[in-house]
Amino acid sequence: MKNSLLFGLLTLSTAIYAEHHDTGSMHSHEGHIHNEMVDGKTLDVDAQRFDTFMIGIDNNTIVVVSVQGMVCDFCARGIEKTFSKDKRVSKIDVDLASGKVLLAFSEANEIDSADIRKKILNNGLNTTDIQIVGK
Repeated sequence: MKNSLLFGLLTLSTAIYAEHHDTGSMHSHEGHIHNEMVDGKTLDVDAQRFDTFMIGIDNNTIVVVSVQGMVCDFCARGIEKTFSKDKRVSKIDVDLASGKVLLAFSEANEIDSADIRKKILNNGLNTTDIQIVGK
């Protein structure tokens, strides 16, 4: 009996996991995307952090910047301070652990990848990828 119950729970949890983490389709929670294909590459961000970031920023274009060399809190705070000064940026989240920077721009603003790269470089770091999540 105990083994049957354990097997049933394991089977159910495996089925739920497989349905929820289907890698062949767009992955979303509450209407927010995070395993979407952007420019031919998977958008690789922490799902929970991305969802939290998306709260309250309707009508924004999201930019995910992958940063190489961001190894300490001082680096992360420098990037945060730099982008906080940019009036076009409505929200920023710097994830030191993953090396990702999430930026929200009002849809009225055009995204300038060269400017983003320059701001990261001015902080002594390198941008390895910039993904713009559609409007």
